[in-house]
Amino acid sequence: MQPERRSVQWGIGVVDDHHSLVRGLRAIIDEQPDMELVAAASTVPELLTTSTRIDLAVLDLRLEDGSSPRTNVELLREAEIPTLVYTSGDEPYLVQMAASAGVLGVLRKNVTDDEFVDAVRHAAAGVAVPTIDWAAALDSDPGFVDLSPQHRRVLELYAAGASTTAVAKSMSLSTETVKEYVDRIRTKYMVAGRPAPTKTDLYKRAIEDGWLPIPRRFRR
Repeated sequence: MQPERRSVQWGIGVVDDHHSLVRGLRAIIDEQPDMELVAAASTVPELLTTSTRIDLAVLDLRLEDGSSPRTNVELLREAEIPTLVYTSGDEPYLVQMAASAGVLGVLRKNVTDDEFVDAVRHAAAGVAVPTIDWAAALDSDPGFVDLSPQHRRVLELYAAGASTTAVAKSMSLSTETVKEYVDRIRTKYMVAGRPAPTKTDLYKRAIEDGWLPIPRRFRR
């Protein structure tokens, strides 16, 4: 006979590829009368296939699949799932990336169990969880270069190694248009104080802003 499911207010999903940490969070969350860990996965796409009862996602910023925090937060937002970042906080640019994508808060992994539960409870209810890390990330956001979907796709392809001709063919554009878009992108980065005169520089900027996945050599 299946055990009766608890009647809880909030279903929590966790995205983290450290299984020991997930087990610890499950123990903390499931002790609470008003919440339950209903899904855990190593990636956001995997989480989205595991349960439809997720009211809040607790997201680690650096995952083994190399996905960017911005992309992960956007995927969760498209699924109407708010996000609370849970991170070691040792890489500020990743926190900035997630904060600018619209998370409800940034929580360090060294907080107490009570602080974690309180933050999860507020975030699940749609209430922002202000922290120093989150505020600092938002304050530093003016350096971020926002791009239109068309410019973003050009940057993704070109910075990843494709030639202007290959980008043009892939996007059904003229080579001259692609060159013009690349010049515009470089100008945006120059104005933001983050010049990218070379293709390698553009590649770095695309990673920093979450348009390209984090290379394996930079993952923990």
